Amino acid sequence: MALAFAAGMLLGHFFPSAGALMKPLSDGFLRLVGMLIGVLIFCLVVSGIAGMRNRLQATQVGVKAFFYFEAMAALSLAAGIVGALLLAPGKGFAPVFTAEAAQHAAPAPATQSASGFLLDIIPSTFTSAFTGNSILQVLLLALLTGIALARVGERGRGLLELIEGVQQVFYGMVGMILKLAPLAAFGAVAFMIGRYGISSALPLLHFLAAIYLVSILFVFVVMGLVARAAGCNIFRLVAYVKEELMLVFFTSSSIAALPGLVEKLEKMGCAKPVVRLMLPAGYSFNLNGSTLYIAMAAVFLAQVAHVDLGFWQLLSLLGIMMLTSKSAASVAGSSFVALAATLASLNLIPLAGMVLLLGVERLMKCRSLTNVIGNCVACIAVCAWEKALDRQAMHQALSGKDLPAAANQI
Repeated sequence: MALAFAAGMLLGHFFPSAGALMKPLSDGFLRLVGMLIGVLIFCLVVSGIAGMRNRLQATQVGVKAFFYFEAMAALSLAAGIVGALLLAPGKGFAPVFTAEAAQHAAPAPATQSASGFLLDIIPSTFTSAFTGNSILQVLLLALLTGIALARVGERGRGLLELIEGVQQVFYGMVGMILKLAPLAAFGAVAFMIGRYGISSALPLLHFLAAIYLVSILFVFVVMGLVARAAGCNIFRLVAYVKEELMLVFFTSSSIAALPGLVEKLEKMGCAKPVVRLMLPAGYSFNLNGSTLYIAMAAVFLAQVAHVDLGFWQLLSLLGIMMLTSKSAASVAGSSFVALAATLASLNLIPLAGMVLLLGVERLMKCRSLTNVIGNCVACIAVCAWEKALDRQAMHQALSGKDLPAAANQI
């Protein structure tokens, strides 16, 4: 990917006319992704809502975990939006993909009443939501289907398993398409620099710096306050799991750290049943780093395309992302799909700019690191909420002292 990005920059800079001809590479990639978004988002949101209800709400711990996950998702999305607005990593540069922005722009709010907007969300038939061009209609169907499957319980198990099977097939297709990502990134960067000059690549570096800064602040301020309420020091917690964080950083796989995190959280006094529910569930439903990235990326792409988002549009963006972020599972390409669904739902920000983010995708280690720390904090917070946290064992572990073997048996 880095080589493709560099090659695109070189071609666009030294041979701008040739670079400007590379745009079909990124356009074709986006069409391939776009043809899968509707069905994939439907399956992901349905399985996410029904699965969360089935896995978490069976117990009192699950109910608390559900509300915690939703609250942290809202906070991380809000932090991403506010961070992008304050730091404005995409502002002050030549308009990139402005033509596409005009093509994708929805009518101004004044031209459409609230009732008209709500009616447009409702599809005329179940299948028309997938054949049309409105992701909001797909999200509405997914929301209703997910809630209905959660309510019928075991009677809907067969349908849920079918939907999850379709989801896996479509993820396989996404995986095949993402193998073309370097080619798409090459085409997008070559076109951008060939058309607008080398300075048009600066927003990507600004975005990279901005997302690291906001992620660090979110971990040590927002998660720090949550951890402090549970009696835990966030700095000591990060130091305690540093080996697992290093593993995630170098392997780019947050799943690889799961066994070590389970062992360490149990060792520091978190009850085994809570740890073994919260951590696996958190890898599906509590990805604060991924949701923060989706929010920042959406606002960043709007800034680069010179699309001004008003208060109500930002509020709509937040509401849409509360649903689309459910598809940001810990699977390769899921954040990309969730971002594409978000942009398609808002219908204001051009999808074309999204390909540019592929050029710095490998450098965004902060997403996985924030996800891992967020799941550790979630586990400690819910244990404290449930009075299932051995505080003496926690303080001993965080201070580096040896623990009794049965410290976590609560």
